Amino acid sequence: MDVRPRALIVTADDFGLHPRVNMAVERAHRGGVLTAASLMIGAPAASDAVARARTMPQLRVGLHLVLADGDAVTPSHDIAALVDAHGRFGDNMVRDGVRFFFLPQVRKQLAYEIRAQFDAFARTGLALDHVNTHKHFHLHPTVLALILDIGREYGMKAMRLPFEAGAPFWLRPWLAHVRASLKRAGIAHNDYVVGIAGSGRMDEAAWLAALAGLPPGVGEIYCHPAVAGDRALSDGMREYRHDDELRALMSAKVANAIRAAGLRLGGFTDVLGG
Repeated sequence: MDVRPRALIVTADDFGLHPRVNMAVERAHRGGVLTAASLMIGAPAASDAVARARTMPQLRVGLHLVLADGDAVTPSHDIAALVDAHGRFGDNMVRDGVRFFFLPQVRKQLAYEIRAQFDAFARTGLALDHVNTHKHFHLHPTVLALILDIGREYGMKAMRLPFEAGAPFWLRPWLAHVRASLKRAGIAHNDYVVGIAGSGRMDEAAWLAALAGLPPGVGEIYCHPAVAGDRALSDGMREYRHDDELRALMSAKVANAIRAAGLRLGGFTDVLGG
């Protein structure tokens, strides 16, 4: 069995969510180990994120598709089956997943919104390094199939495979489906991720522990950095230690551990080609 050379993609999710996130992404890329960021194209600070990204040509930017617990880009009256009156997706992913699968009209609106987010990203002029989804909603087969179908029209070449060591047994069939679907579609992907179990807690100690035991192949460590502020970025992030995650990305110990491991750093297109 061929084993790919060891490489690491370091990604910040939720780029565009808030100016505090955008500032952290810029600091961690310019002065730390951050190589990629996943852009919430419909989020309140997306324009600021795009402007910053244009000044950082080595930062690889991907599309962080939001289909739960976030803002849509399509007007709410056009996708009323998906969002509330304010154009925001809910956070009941089990209910919405059932509706995506069984209700054709809901699927039609879902496809419309996915295309709208791809289109909005394309209009930024940024190169599309990768695609993933907020809260890993592409584990849902309907969501994944729509992304693969629509994404190829926009030059999508790589996606995140959200496989982390120790994943619960009930999740493994879904992960196997994603892996097989990406292979059939010719879409490149990482071999594993680090950051799901430690979401919001990827501090220096977590990084050093992860780097000490990385498996072979292409890995992605993703996190949610932000500069410190006086309130949570969202209800779901009340316990996140964003500033600790930013400090880890700028830690000399982390940078030295990456070098000592001989890991090639970059975005998806850098380490996987495309």
